[in-house]
Amino acid sequence: MKVTILGSGTSHGVPMIGCRCAVCTSENPRNKRERAAALVEFDGHNVLIDTTPELRHQALAAGLTKVDAVLFTHAHADHVCGFDDLRRFCDLRKGLIPCYGNATAMARLKYMFDYACTDPKTNFFDIPVVSFNAVEGPFELFGRRVTPVAVEHGRWGCTGYRIGGFAYCTDVQAIPPESLELLRGVETLVLGALRHRPHPTHMTVEQALEVVAALGPRRTFLTHLAHELEHEATNAALPAGVELAYDGLRFDV
Repeated sequence: MKVTILGSGTSHGVPMIGCRCAVCTSENPRNKRERAAALVEFDGHNVLIDTTPELRHQALAAGLTKVDAVLFTHAHADHVCGFDDLRRFCDLRKGLIPCYGNATAMARLKYMFDYACTDPKTNFFDIPVVSFNAVEGPFELFGRRVTPVAVEHGRWGCTGYRIGGFAYCTDVQAIPPESLELLRGVETLVLGALRHRPHPTHMTVEQALEVVAALGPRRTFLTHLAHELEHEATNAALPAGVELAYDGLRFDV
């Protein structure tokens, strides 16, 4: 299984509009962060995690030419507003793309994109042609077991996903004990860690490191990063086995 971090930034992205801080004006490409999303490849299938407003650009940068399914973490704008770009992938595959998420996220997507077609027999492919699948427990996707992991994210909640030894949990304020158990034994973890200062709906770097210490994954990549976190300086202060994700990062699981 291969994973590509398509975007590693917050809802504002980095550089942030109107900001002249050292990170927003940095020439280091790893300090340039589009909205958080990932691509998981296994057994010839491409599975997106979220459709950010930059999906078209992220797909071109990654050389992505097909999408077989989408896992949605939640329905905030920075995670779903590239949904319409799925129409190009529907056209390329000449078929429907299944979308998965919790019931709240699926209902919100249906409302936001009520023009999307759900008929798999349609021959009209200049709109997204999808199925909306509400999932609350483990399900099979292309022969792999996918386990949704409910995490806290303000009053909205968010869904992480585990596929074998890999787990992706982006917008996280806290992880309930029962969800932490679903992550036991994970080898590679992508985990949201906004900044060092406290935030009401996101973990700090320090809180994320507490989760890492509790789970003990072999590798952890922190994502959904604000402009307060300079890539090189933050990495230098992180413990062994933990590093910041960056746009275009690609690794094997």
